[in-house]
Amino acid sequence: MMKKVNPNVWTGRTDHIDNRSSFRYHQIVEFENIDACKPSPATCAIIGFESEEGVRRNNGRLGAGKAPDALRNELAKLPWKMPEGQRLVDLGNIECLDNNLEKAQQQLGDAIAVALHNDMTPIILGGGHETAYGHYLGVRKHVGKEATIGIINIDAHFDLRPYDEQPSSGTMFKQILEQDKKSSYFVAGIQRYGNTQELFDRADALGVTYVYEEDMHIGKMDSLTADLEKFIARHDFVFLTLCMDVLNAAFAPGVSAPSPFGLDPAIVRAIIKTVTSHDKTLSFDISEVNPILDENNRTVKLGAYLTNEAITSFLGGTLHDVSS
Repeated sequence: MMKKVNPNVWTGRTDHIDNRSSFRYHQIVEFENIDACKPSPATCAIIGFESEEGVRRNNGRLGAGKAPDALRNELAKLPWKMPEGQRLVDLGNIECLDNNLEKAQQQLGDAIAVALHNDMTPIILGGGHETAYGHYLGVRKHVGKEATIGIINIDAHFDLRPYDEQPSSGTMFKQILEQDKKSSYFVAGIQRYGNTQELFDRADALGVTYVYEEDMHIGKMDSLTADLEKFIARHDFVFLTLCMDVLNAAFAPGVSAPSPFGLDPAIVRAIIKTVTSHDKTLSFDISEVNPILDENNRTVKLGAYLTNEAITSFLGGTLHDVSS
């Protein structure tokens, strides 16, 4: 169920009440009802996904359901540097009620499709990484059955576990690849010892493109960027998902599965900017921020900064029109 966000979540310092060049996010965000959306290009639409049911099913550490509002609260404090006419709207949060993950994912997909239909760019604040399946459902609903979709995941894990018994935060991409032959999957940041050999074998069998964490550093960004560009070129549309456990635990301790050998934030930032600046990229989600496990709000704050990179890049790039 979609619920409105408490406006008090969007609070921060006010340097000036009239001078737009001094504004922060909390001074420009607008609140809209998903059922009353109207076409609005040059607009990013915040959608929260208050779910950690997938993490619970995957035997992970709980707390990610608190992330959407925590991320909003940190975004609220950041400077807004977009010119007048470019908007940020908050459509509210999807709740996962009665442990019914599948229904919540469908509701998330429906909300994303509405936003895309109205020329908005969805910015989804998870939630556990089960967020990504709802994200996919919305993109697929919007672009139709025949378009090819490229999924780019910044993650330490493949999330290709079996879903015979039930879906979880570790099954989404296996679900998508087996159910949708017009989708492909690229994952950057894979931990060699964070995934079993069975998962590597499954990734190879499903045709997954992946890059090891150990091969991702500033000196190799040109190579990674070229690989991303080739992947994007093969598809009609792309969406980007970020699992915060891909980051080194020194920077992101507040996640369900911290990564001692994770990525530097500068690498993740560069990938986000590369992908979201592309005119085929429709949307972005951030998942697995866990405020309950965080230290001094470090992970939440980093997540907000990375989300800001996506929003800034989307609004500074080419707008997306499926009908063209």
